[in-house]
Amino acid sequence: MSPFAGSARSTGAWEHIRVTREDGVATVTLARPEKLNALTFESYADLRDLLAELSRERSVRALVLAGEGRGFCSGGDVEEIIGVTLGMDTAQLLDFNRMTGQVVRAIRECPFPVIAAVHGVAAGAGAVLALAADFRVADPSARFAFLFTRVGLSGGDMGAAYLLPRVIGLGHATRVLMLGDPVRAPEAERLGLISELAEEGRADERAAALARRLADGPALAHAQTKALLTAELDMPLAAAVEMDAATQALLMNSADYAEFHAAFTEKRPPQWQGK
Repeated sequence: MSPFAGSARSTGAWEHIRVTREDGVATVTLARPEKLNALTFESYADLRDLLAELSRERSVRALVLAGEGRGFCSGGDVEEIIGVTLGMDTAQLLDFNRMTGQVVRAIRECPFPVIAAVHGVAAGAGAVLALAADFRVADPSARFAFLFTRVGLSGGDMGAAYLLPRVIGLGHATRVLMLGDPVRAPEAERLGLISELAEEGRADERAAALARRLADGPALAHAQTKALLTAELDMPLAAAVEMDAATQALLMNSADYAEFHAAFTEKRPPQWQGK
């Protein structure tokens, strides 16, 4: 995402999500616990716009995406989204589905690592939001359910058919997306869907610790690693190694690269600047 913004100012408060910041770490909490944090048209738009703003500001070095209450996110609100879409025409439906995909793209393309802290249910769109994150730290209670075929829609929603095979392999992804059965924490860890299985009730804590570690590290190196991981998914090897070479040449001119050498020579921890 480009750091160059237009004349619009950053949003001071968000209506449908809760956002806190502390020394380079942003925590974004889906805050509709009475509905298991079900998503609405407005909360999708808020997530899309927030990620764009944070990407432009360049003050965030890691982000935690969490859910308040008994679960992470139960997906799209049945009454406020599914019921309404039944009355939309094709153009409106296309606009809506493009917007949900823009949220996933924003998670993948923002220049900082995103950690999903998952407890309880991550269903439908909630499962895809977690999937799009760079890390998934999960409580033993976590269960991922890609339920789209259960409501008569394609399992390839919001980029799920692109991302999931790349995380757990085509065979497992076919089963998970086609059948819509929940994947509970032990199986999710075995498949590689979970980055870290936390102790019960400690997913948020462990996600925050990981975010702190990332935020205290070399932010520019993290941003470029994330960009390459996404860009090279569909590249032939020759193109990928050329992009790696160009990226490393740029980073070898960075202040952080010089700082590592100085810190190594002086036998002290590096003071990363993210530039």
